[in-house]
Amino acid sequence: MHQETTLEDLAPRLTPRRKIILTVMGITIAAILIFSYIWCDINPFKIWNKRQNAFEYLFGRQTDEIDKKTAKLHAKRLPEIIAMEEARRDIDKKHDALPADQKPDYRRRNVEIENLAKKMLANQDPIEKQKTIDEEYIRLLDEKRGGFFPPETHSSKLKSYSIALLETVMMAIWGSLLAVIAAIPFSLFAAKNILKIIAPGDSFFHRSLRWISYFVVRRFLDSARGFNEFVMALMFVAIIGLGPFAGILALFIHTTGILGKVFSEAIEASEPGQVEAVVSTGSGAGQVISFSVIPQVMPTIVSYSLLRFESNVRSATILGFCGAGGIGFLMFDKLNGYLYREVCTMMIMVIISVSIIDFLCGKLRNYFI
Repeated sequence: MHQETTLEDLAPRLTPRRKIILTVMGITIAAILIFSYIWCDINPFKIWNKRQNAFEYLFGRQTDEIDKKTAKLHAKRLPEIIAMEEARRDIDKKHDALPADQKPDYRRRNVEIENLAKKMLANQDPIEKQKTIDEEYIRLLDEKRGGFFPPETHSSKLKSYSIALLETVMMAIWGSLLAVIAAIPFSLFAAKNILKIIAPGDSFFHRSLRWISYFVVRRFLDSARGFNEFVMALMFVAIIGLGPFAGILALFIHTTGILGKVFSEAIEASEPGQVEAVVSTGSGAGQVISFSVIPQVMPTIVSYSLLRFESNVRSATILGFCGAGGIGFLMFDKLNGYLYREVCTMMIMVIISVSIIDFLCGKLRNYFI
């Protein structure tokens, strides 16, 4: 009599030893999760309890009378500060033209600056003076209100942000392109099946050569991706100076480590039958790689290369925080100046650019996959 097969019959049979191992593993994982939960002070209710702080940080707070009074007091001092700076510049220019023995001492110099500043302040147009005070008052009050919204939309600033964003995208393009070019050969020497084609033979020399190549290249790829791009950018900025080239080098090295590992694993997972078929025709290692291995892994190469390019656009934005160029450099400067609305505008521009790049990469990916 035929007995029907059930799901229980298809399930793998666990031996007592395997059950013990799985139980110990489950308990260990649960203990680690509980310990880390307590250690990291994870509390989802904190977000709800601090919702008012989040709202004020994003949308600003209501200014009170003290804020208005303080802003008005500081704004009234702005014409005097401007006059002092202009007077200081004029007096310094005047004294620089004098011989060293005729230059006045520090006290006399300050007296001249104060007297000239008073004259400048008295000669200021009352209408222009009041306009300067009003503009400064509005700026200070807006600064005290804070918040990221509404974003800055002035055309001149949007133009400067767009130029910086273009530089960020170019950093990502070159960092990704150089990484793909370097990762493909590295991945060949980090794949065991390809090493058997490049250095065939079962002698001690050939086996040692394959092991050394595999170990050295794998450890190099580990070290390349072991450091974050930001840390690498800091080192390159210290070595070659500020600018996008430092960011390109950081992205290049880090992305090479990531893509080299992914490509090598894809090569090791390739269909051996196709490789054996090409080898059986008497083809050399280069022909086997070109006509059998690379065509199999090309979809993976294209897909992950485009994925890393999208990721590098975001990473290049952050690299600007350490002086590696791009829109991140402007963003860091505005954050230090508490100009959060300008930061919000740049963040929106980065999000839009990443979305456009993702769409275009998806279209390009369809031609290869």
